[in-house]
Amino acid sequence: MIGLQARHSERSERVDDGCDTAGFEAFFREHYRPVVRVAQTVAGDPQRAQDVAQEVFLAAYGRFSGDYEQAAGWVRVAAVHTALNVIRGERRRDRRQLLMPAGGGAAPSAEDAVIEREGRAELRRVLRRLPRRSAAILVMRHGGMSYLEIADALGVKVGHVGTLLRRAESALRKEMDRETHS
Repeated sequence: MIGLQARHSERSERVDDGCDTAGFEAFFREHYRPVVRVAQTVAGDPQRAQDVAQEVFLAAYGRFSGDYEQAAGWVRVAAVHTALNVIRGERRRDRRQLLMPAGGGAAPSAEDAVIEREGRAELRRVLRRLPRRSAAILVMRHGGMSYLEIADALGVKVGHVGTLLRRAESALRKEMDRETHS
């Protein structure tokens, strides 16, 4: 019982101190929306994007413990990687479900919605086949991040971002052509 009280007391002191919690809260408030936006660009679903953001911020809280200046780029890159992992997991689950007999079907969507959904699915399939860094830089840039933010997130010079982006776009085009012609 004494050990339990001591641990509770230590935990209360850490919470009462407030430095770490307040710093993280400020960091979270500043970076939550951009992280969700990047995750949604990859995952294609707002709810999944929020789940990804939650997972990323929990990891950042444990990983950076008070030094959140370094975490800004990390959380965005982690959001891309985590969202890609979610997509891969869904792909595996979809393959397993294809092996099971289907029970009933949903009503067909409007033609435009189907075409858009298939286009997004195709883009996500192609992104999964690209090297992680290429997929990440494409998602970050098209998710609204500036060259400076991307450079910070990837740990490269700002001048290299354009080159990396062009290479990633070229690789994406080649994979899209391969997807279309196969």
